Parts: sequence; C-alpha cells; structure tokens
Amino acid sequence: MIFWFVAIAVTAIACAALLYAGRGRAVNAGALEAADTNSHFRQILAGIDADLAAGKIAPEEALGAKGELAREMLRAKADPIKASGEISQAILLSGVAAIVVVSLGIYAVLGSPDMPSQPLAARTDVAAQNMDIDAAIARIESELEARPDDLRGWTVLAPALTEVGRYAEAANAYGRIIALSAPTAQLLTDRAEALLLAAGGQGSDEAVQLLRQAVELDPEHAQSRLYLAAELTRMADYAEAAQYWQAAIDLAQRNEPWLPAARQGLAVAQNDGVDTSAEDQAEMIRGMVGSLSSRLYAEGGSVEEWSQLVRSYIVLGDLPNAQIAYDRAVAAYPAAFDRGELDSIALGAGLKLNGAQP
Repeated sequence: MIFWFVAIAVTAIACAALLYAGRGRAVNAGALEAADTNSHFRQILAGIDADLAAGKIAPEEALGAKGELAREMLRAKADPIKASGEISQAILLSGVAAIVVVSLGIYAVLGSPDMPSQPLAARTDVAAQNMDIDAAIARIESELEARPDDLRGWTVLAPALTEVGRYAEAANAYGRIIALSAPTAQLLTDRAEALLLAAGGQGSDEAVQLLRQAVELDPEHAQSRLYLAAELTRMADYAEAAQYWQAAIDLAQRNEPWLPAARQGLAVAQNDGVDTSAEDQAEMIRGMVGSLSSRLYAEGGSVEEWSQLVRSYIVLGDLPNAQIAYDRAVAAYPAAFDRGELDSIALGAGLKLNGAQP
C-alpha cells in the first residue's frame, strides 16, 4: 500500500505542475495581439475619415461605417480570448485525467507493487556481472547437481571449463551435452579438443575416433579435419594426414588465420614428416641477398640498402660476408653521422669497423 500512496502523490504533483503551466493567461498572452488588432482598426478608421474628406462617401455612410467598426472591435476583444481559454483548459484537464488513468491502470496490470525489495547482492543479473569465472563455474556446477539434465547449464559449463584449463572435466561436460542433445560435428570436435588438451601432447585414441565421426557427419566441417590431420601427422600416418590437410585447405575461403599452418602441415606430411619450410625460407632469403649484394657491389646504393644487406647476412649467420658488406658500406659512407643505424646493427653483431675481420 505504501507504493500506491507514493505513486498517487507523485502523479498528483505532476498533474498540478501541468495545470499550472498550462492555465490561461489572457492578459499577458494577448497583449501583443491586442496591440496589433487596435492598429488595424485605427487604419480602417483613418481610411473612413479620408474617404469622407475626399467626398467619396456621405456623412451618413461614414457614421454607419464607424458604428460597424466599433462593434467589430468589441467582438474582437471579448469573444476570441474567452473561447480560447475555455477550450484549452478543457483539453488540458482531459489530457491530464487520461494520463493518470492509463498510467496507473497499466502498472496495476503489468507491475508488481507487492514484490518485496531485494538486496543488490541477491539480484542474479548483478551477481553474474560481478562474479569471476571460477565462482560462476562453481555456481553452475552446484545447480547441475540438482538438475543434471539441464542442457543449457552444461552448454555454458563446458567452454568455461576449457577456458580455465580443466580439460578432462570439459570433455565430460561436452559428453553430457552430446548425450542430452544430438551429436554434431562441432560438439564432437569440441570434446575431442578437450581430450587432446587433457592428454598434454600424448594423443588420445578416443579423440581420433570422435574426429573421424565429426568428419563423416559434416563434409564441410574444416576444424575437425584440421585436428584429425594434425593427430595423424603426430602418429606418422603421413599419407592419410595429407588427405585431411588438403581437405581442410579446400574448404577454406582463402582468408582464414589457420590457412598458412595448414599449408605447412600439408608440406610436412607430403615430405614424410620432414619440415622443409625453414630451409626453403632460408634458401629464398639467400637468393634475395645474393641479388641485392650483386647490385650494391656493382652500382652502389643508399645507406638503408647497405643496412638491409648487412642485416640479412647476420640473420643467415654468414658473418664473413656481413663484414665484407659492412666494409663496403663504410667506404661508400665514410661519415659516421650517415651510418647511425648501420653501425648499431654491425657492431651489435660483433663486426669490426675499418675492415677488420670478425
């Protein structure tokens, strides 16, 4: 009941404010309009006098026109202000009454004025925002003990357990989801992932079986093929691993972040487990460095290009050629002021100034 007293009091105050703001003020509000109207009548009266003086109308006609003008002035002063004030007050009163009835009626139907107030800590929405992930997991687990068939609870719990590193429990949670719903390629892959993480790089036969089921269940599921290809590569089954690496690559839209790793995995599987990517990259760098050095030795170049050449030789571990390139760069740019970055790179790698061999 206290709520209703407060609500009625607040509504009454709001209505009083509306009535005060909208009440009629004929004297102040109509001052400018009255002034404009009187000026208009004075102009008409001056026109009648001018016509009388010019002989355009007779004195009797002028007197009748002035009389009619006087009656018009009286009507203009009395009728519009009164009618306007009465109509506006009636509309305002009706509108305020309608607002009161509608607002209180809607709240009586939809509101819950009798609901007891809750402490801030007891509100579930606020508690969820302030709760850390460990506390949230503990709360969900407690609720699942009472309702073990709550699919929504397991769906929330499983990825949370994976996030905090409780992989074996996450695998069990995904198993409950699969048992309570229907197996999908994503759920099977998620459970397999949790099992592989729990195994710590030792592999899991159950995970491989789950991944094979996911592949069969969804011919366009790339993630299951990636995990299966990686596990087959670890198991040295390179021929089958290459098939799944290629299948995942074929499903890509050419902008996936995992695509370079998949291509590297395919290359390893095709080369019977030998990773030649680092060697191939080094060979490519050697070719680029050889081309750059040939041009700089023959034609010269900027100090930035010499710095790039010296840095490239250092990355390749070829310090003798790095020293030669550094000597040539110093000869081309003898002023130390021009070689600030170059000297830092060279001296940091153990090269010597003035042509000394490392």
